[in-house]
Amino acid sequence: MTQIKIGYFADGPWSHQALEKLILDSAISVEFICARYDKPDPFLKEQADIYGVDYITHPKINSDEFFQKMCEYDCDLFVSMSFNQIFRKRLIEHPRLKIINCHAGNLPFYRGRNILNWALINDEKEFGITVHYVDEGIDTGDILSQHLFPITDEDNYATLLERAYSGCAELLYETIKQLAAGNIVPKSQSDIHPLGFYCTGRVEGDERLNWDQSSRDIFNFVRAICRPGPEARTFCKDVELKINRVELLPDAPVYKGIPGAVLDACSGGLLVKTADSYLKVVEWSGIDRIRIGDRFK
Repeated sequence: MTQIKIGYFADGPWSHQALEKLILDSAISVEFICARYDKPDPFLKEQADIYGVDYITHPKINSDEFFQKMCEYDCDLFVSMSFNQIFRKRLIEHPRLKIINCHAGNLPFYRGRNILNWALINDEKEFGITVHYVDEGIDTGDILSQHLFPITDEDNYATLLERAYSGCAELLYETIKQLAAGNIVPKSQSDIHPLGFYCTGRVEGDERLNWDQSSRDIFNFVRAICRPGPEARTFCKDVELKINRVELLPDAPVYKGIPGAVLDACSGGLLVKTADSYLKVVEWSGIDRIRIGDRFK
């Protein structure tokens, strides 16, 4: 059986489970692992050492020096999983089967960064994982495979991460096998939607919670950035609080009031007024004594 030779451009936990599948398949030869340059992943280095795979880092993958290095490997396919540099045309066209990327978004929607957080903030009922060809755009290449996963109110950032780590590994591995066998017909993203949309990366300060929103919007925001994310932030008595979990109260009436006002401090949490109703804050840190009448802002 002819092996398919791949170069693996990877970073972080998104790349770990997929590497384990690829490296243990005798029909796949991982010729090298190229890790993030500024913060190399120690797990990837450890796996490279264990299995005798070349381990590379480089600050400029589109440089002449790096391209010459790639020519030495004669790979059939380059694979990108959570890698942080942009591939340019010469590198994209170098392998026989080009470059593919695994993206935890339902392309052509949810291109860009921090996709799982945005999917929850937007109250989506599903999120997607897509394997696509890399082109000179950002997440715009033709789709090779795609799988959708449901989102329920029991989900949060942590549960979606867990599902996405394993889902990315499975779909990427299956796609590489099918691509090697010539069993995939690529699909243009414009055939799905002429524009799609992009998500920007979330930065420090985006954790600030706005109480002048509906209970549903606040619920989605809090669960979207709960641990292992930065957690939603608010202030009470000039002290910053981290809010990790809130609960919707389906029977809470709609009425006008002061958003952010603490309505009740019960043993099960805090009832806090929102723009339309109120919800229960059940996990927080930063201040212990919170009284009825205090205000979050």
